[in-house]
Amino acid sequence: METPLWIWIAFIAGVLAMLALDIGVFHRKAHTVSLREAAVWTVVWVMLSVLFGAWVWWRGGSELGLQFFTGYVIEYSLSVDNIFVFVLLFTYFAVPSEYQHRVLFWGILTALVMRGLFIGLGVAIIERFGWVLYLFGAFLVVTGLKMFRHENVEVHPDQNPLVKLCKQWLPFTSGWVGSQFFARQNGRLMATPLFLVFLVVEFTDVVFAVDSIPAVFAITLNPFIIFTSNICAVMGLRSLYFLLAGVMNLFVYLQQALAVILTYVGVKMLIVHWFKIPTLVSLGFIAAVLTVAVVASLAVRNRAQPSN
Repeated sequence: METPLWIWIAFIAGVLAMLALDIGVFHRKAHTVSLREAAVWTVVWVMLSVLFGAWVWWRGGSELGLQFFTGYVIEYSLSVDNIFVFVLLFTYFAVPSEYQHRVLFWGILTALVMRGLFIGLGVAIIERFGWVLYLFGAFLVVTGLKMFRHENVEVHPDQNPLVKLCKQWLPFTSGWVGSQFFARQNGRLMATPLFLVFLVVEFTDVVFAVDSIPAVFAITLNPFIIFTSNICAVMGLRSLYFLLAGVMNLFVYLQQALAVILTYVGVKMLIVHWFKIPTLVSLGFIAAVLTVAVVASLAVRNRAQPSN
């Protein structure tokens, strides 16, 4: 499907309009996001993504529709790893719950730009140097195997070079200044600790994008499908975080499932010259792996609970 410029503009304008509605109406005042609010917004973002995918299917045909949904499921499932790290970061920096949404909101805008650049660069490189696709495949296989062997993700914000650089060169306020990133103290403009958290979260998203974006290249090289599936998944990440942050420890097999998915899409890239796995098969496999991981995790938890 050759995507006209007006469709790109319409999609980005729709994303910005939803973000404006979010921050300008529903979260104009900083507040702690309740479980019910998070659940509602999670459903809203998923339904909007499904409707958009249905439109892609209608306009571009079943193959493009399947590519969008497969890419969306991959990105959405891999974003669970982001949630785990966000929990660790917010806990480490002791970010008040009412300010967390602001950090994640502005992170979406940055992700919109950064992921767009990554995808554009990736597609251009692959079109010019086709063999790079095999490098991406090998990278995903290695990443998946490493993820499978390590059950826990260790995050050390104090050792992050970005944190060290910011603390060395930027003046910071002594504490939180509401939900502001910058504030004046004693006539001097200073960054707040919330701005430092925002930078670390963005750095983390860039690191995860290095894994997740190449994974979608195994499904399609259509830049519009890659970009929209990525952004639809990222848009729903904030509400998913507030919904799952407190119960992440329940899904004990989820990391292994993500490792299997990354390894699968890496292998799919490596063998594409000899055998092309249908998109529908990939979508079914990924959905089955996630389902098995969730069911097995809940079964283990129920078995571990003492019976009355």
